[in-house]
Amino acid sequence: MADYNQIDRARKTLKLGESATISEIKMAFRKLSLNYHPDKCKEKDKAKCEKKFKRINNANEILIEYCLNYKFPFKTPEDVETPEEKSMKDHMKRFYDGWWGDLNNE
Repeated sequence: MADYNQIDRARKTLKLGESATISEIKMAFRKLSLNYHPDKCKEKDKAKCEKKFKRINNANEILIEYCLNYKFPFKTPEDVETPEEKSMKDHMKRFYDGWWGDLNNE
């Protein structure tokens, strides 16, 4: 699995925003691959196009693999809490526990 820097570079290579669907990734890949395909480039730009085309292909593979193999663990409900929810719950427990009943028995 690719690390964050590889995924971020791949996203920028395909000129995608912070989030994208698989169909948006495929569409961006097709558009760029048509522009930089070595068979469609002029003879003087062929080496540059080949290099860019390989980067586009690699970026597409990284992003598609990441999207298809992304896993999120669901061990306990606390694992799914956002940091803000956890912070608020800790604050309420620390300062208001016992005022309105036991906050642990929600």
